[in-house]
Amino acid sequence: MKAIVVGMGVQGVKRKKFLGKDFKYSVDKYLQADFKKIEHVPLDKYDTVFACLPDNEKLKILNFCIKNKKNILIEKPFLTKKSSTFLNLIKKIKKNRIVCYTAYNHRFEPNINDLKKILLNKKIGKIYHCKIFYGNGTSRLVKKSKWRDKGKGVITDIGSHLIDLCLYWFGKDFKNIKIIASNKFENNSPDHAIIKFNIKNIFIEIEMSLCMWKNTFRCDVIGSKGSAHLNSLCKWGKNFFEFRERKLPSGKPIRKVFKKYSLKDPTWKLENLYLKKLIKKRYFGNLKNDLIINSFFKKI
Repeated sequence: MKAIVVGMGVQGVKRKKFLGKDFKYSVDKYLQADFKKIEHVPLDKYDTVFACLPDNEKLKILNFCIKNKKNILIEKPFLTKKSSTFLNLIKKIKKNRIVCYTAYNHRFEPNINDLKKILLNKKIGKIYHCKIFYGNGTSRLVKKSKWRDKGKGVITDIGSHLIDLCLYWFGKDFKNIKIIASNKFENNSPDHAIIKFNIKNIFIEIEMSLCMWKNTFRCDVIGSKGSAHLNSLCKWGKNFFEFRERKLPSGKPIRKVFKKYSLKDPTWKLENLYLKKLIKKRYFGNLKNDLIINSFFKKI
């Protein structure tokens, strides 16, 4: 893979770091970079674009990549005004045999995948409900941004990660979507929100916040045979996964699995490897997931 990074903000700098030898050039019209515009980079110098751009610039660069048959990774979320746009893009991407992948790196967290395995093995039994909280203290940083404090704010920013995780764990049959709370404590756009919905017969509640001064990720999944619990993410240091088996008819549950991780965040490297596999297989990517996520946000 010969990659260029377009957009040298926080995400772009991270992408450059983890690309290693695969990185060739940087592009940014405002910040220090090798080129100001992607059109200035010789086409024979790269085959893949890492697009770390504001939401309103993503579609334009994707169309550029389709036209020039370049693979592309887009930082989440990738949203459009019309669902038909996704269907047209998928057709063009398949026709040109390129890969378009929207980055949701939390799918590569160890504890996220521990839960995935427990669900696949049906150790929890019939799943009753799931509750996820994801928060950080970036409200002031977002407010200072020229483009982030707009639209649905934290709902599409952090919320897109949570919707993607629900897709990964439970499937795509989203129903009864309802916003319970949408607050603008410090920002012009929502900086705290709670949304509830169903997937199949599972009741799910997600809460996201830019006003949580300690970085926090929690997830609890409750089922007929037991429960699973996640706390924190690798990017913040120590995190764990726990599975508890239900004791019948009642009583203290039995801890069957407890895993504690103290890893440096492995998700960026693992996501790069996954992208390389997609490119090797010429599998068009995950725009169908983006279509589902896009449809979800249009209902709220």
